[in-house]
Amino acid sequence: MQTGRRRVTWMAVVALGALVVFGTVQGLRRVADDEPAVLAAGGDSADRVTDLLGRMSLTDKIGQMVQAERAAVTPSQVTEYRLGSVLSGGGSAPPDNSPAGWADMYDAYQRGALATPLKIPILYGIDAVHGNNNVYGSTIFPHNIGLGATRDAELAERIGTATAEEVTGAGLDWTFAPCVCVARDDRWGRTYESFGENPEIATRMTSVIDGLQQGPAAIMATAKHYLGDGGTTGGDDQGDTQLSEAELRAIHLPPFKAAVDRGVGAVMISFSSWNGVKMHANKYLITDVLKGELGFTGITVSDWAAVDQLDGRPGFTRDEVATAVNAGLDMLMVPENWETFLGYLRAGVESKQIPMSRIDDAVRRILTKKAEFGLFEHPLADRGYAGTVGNAAHRALARQAVRESQVLLKNDDDVLPLAKSGGKIFVAGKNADDIGNQSGGWTLTWQGASGDTVPGTTILQGIRDVAGNGTKVTYDRDGNGVDNTYRAAIAVIGETPYAEGEGDRPGGLSLDVEDRLLLTKLSAAHIPVVVVLVSGRPLDVAAELGGMAALVAAWLPGSEGAGVADVLFGDYAPTGRLPVTWHRTADQQPINGGDGLFAYGYGLSFAERSPDTAPPSAPGTPRATASKLRWMASTDPGGSGVDGYDIFRNGTLIGARSGLSYPLGKLDPGVRYEFTVVARDKAGNRSAPSTPLVITVPIAGGCKTRHGPCVAT
Repeated sequence: MQTGRRRVTWMAVVALGALVVFGTVQGLRRVADDEPAVLAAGGDSADRVTDLLGRMSLTDKIGQMVQAERAAVTPSQVTEYRLGSVLSGGGSAPPDNSPAGWADMYDAYQRGALATPLKIPILYGIDAVHGNNNVYGSTIFPHNIGLGATRDAELAERIGTATAEEVTGAGLDWTFAPCVCVARDDRWGRTYESFGENPEIATRMTSVIDGLQQGPAAIMATAKHYLGDGGTTGGDDQGDTQLSEAELRAIHLPPFKAAVDRGVGAVMISFSSWNGVKMHANKYLITDVLKGELGFTGITVSDWAAVDQLDGRPGFTRDEVATAVNAGLDMLMVPENWETFLGYLRAGVESKQIPMSRIDDAVRRILTKKAEFGLFEHPLADRGYAGTVGNAAHRALARQAVRESQVLLKNDDDVLPLAKSGGKIFVAGKNADDIGNQSGGWTLTWQGASGDTVPGTTILQGIRDVAGNGTKVTYDRDGNGVDNTYRAAIAVIGETPYAEGEGDRPGGLSLDVEDRLLLTKLSAAHIPVVVVLVSGRPLDVAAELGGMAALVAAWLPGSEGAGVADVLFGDYAPTGRLPVTWHRTADQQPINGGDGLFAYGYGLSFAERSPDTAPPSAPGTPRATASKLRWMASTDPGGSGVDGYDIFRNGTLIGARSGLSYPLGKLDPGVRYEFTVVARDKAGNRSAPSTPLVITVPIAGGCKTRHGPCVAT
């Protein structure tokens, strides 16, 4: 979610006062059993939602469609206006920025919702985009660009599960993640939120949605930003994606189709335009394609005050509101001027500018998701997961993600891995001992910040810990004191935190002056210089590459910097591969598979091996159980190793796994399904498809394996 130029500081007083009025709820997991139910007991959930919808007034309905920022709304206003959702923008936290403080705030707003006549609970949205990054003490995972370098869909799913637990531990129920955009121009300030330049990677990594929504602490996920935000001309944030429909569908639509197929609860609409038409006004792409063609049944949500951009002038108008709602927006993120918005929404309905059928469709979708995620039965914060926030298991998972994301781009004379014993190592650079820099944007605040912002391990501390007592490690940010008595120097350089808008770099992607001066100083010591580049995208390094003995793309690793050191010292060999083409100069942007400095998919390891051009063997014929598709493993004669499996249903890619099973999901009765599996190795080779498994579901129920077609009974 883009949260604009957030103006939340002065409004925090309002929210704090509201919490005082409503009090805090200490130690409660869920609302008491004797609370009246708002949904009819038993029966089909769709019928129950229909019953509730029939009891709602226009005030109830339009209130459900509004999402206000916590700093601009009180719990009593949630009651009065029947609001359906509250959000926290980047950096918008309660005074007590702890899991308990967030849960107390959440319960105050939720009690405001439960004080309405129909007792419809709210959804509370946050940008948990690399962990629960708004809450102090949370595990901060690598940003998506690093996860894309791992190509590890199962790892992404585990990160989704861990994130959901930490979000639940702070009492919240909805994240505006994952970003499944396909970044096509690295000058864009949101490149690091993308898994890469190829739709195949983003499609594969939608597995994070399963982790967020299907784990023990399920929360609602959001696929964003629909559609084409990564393809704007010049990498201009909120710009215009100038593509034919065929190109738009081929590049930017596949990850959203995969997200819908996984049952993602929400889709956030992009600020950007497609061939001059704002996405928030594009009925064809929202209603006809997303909801109709792709069959999306969840909630479409607008971005931060995006409806106010439709006519190009500041201030909402009734026409803007009607245009967005009629285009297919269900929930409108109106951070500050939500009362004005509500008035226009009511006027649009009463004047028949907005059909009541459109309102009912939007509210039905909202109520359905609230029911599916258990909010009617359990509206208050589940504090049982508070102990998972930043726990050792999640930090170990984040460290694994960091080391898997490292991409070794150069390694002259096998300078890496560094030995753990003998001599001295010099460490320098602005990003060596700065956990804020290595975490990047969307860390406690919207744009992020340098400094000691979150708990964790800096790259420098990781180097000290992993190197152990056998090596003396000396650090000076500016490189002062380096000489030829050191056996190597590690320069940790790159970008400092930014988010969208502020991160756009139309003028180029070169290293800053501080980094270039440091590299010159270290090279003058005539020792091998190992460069660790901390950045959210490729930077211009061609001119400096000759002076580097080794170059590692570390991306934005988050709170667990020791994962970088794990690779530098050889505890783990580098396995990451570039999720984007690395340009020679920024003038090549957009490059996307062109003749760059390093090719898309490039990545060295420590072991010497001949190029692997042999495909893996085809996986064994899939078989089905009551809930999963399973198959026999492939082998890889080329030697790079099997990297994972892509699963196809009726010829369409529906997911990827590194293991040997995949959840079947919902299969409709009377429909013939054909499943095949394709293996891929770490060199990018693909096997022939497996023998297909045909499944027909004549009646509802599980699936039993039989000779021939698998028939559900």
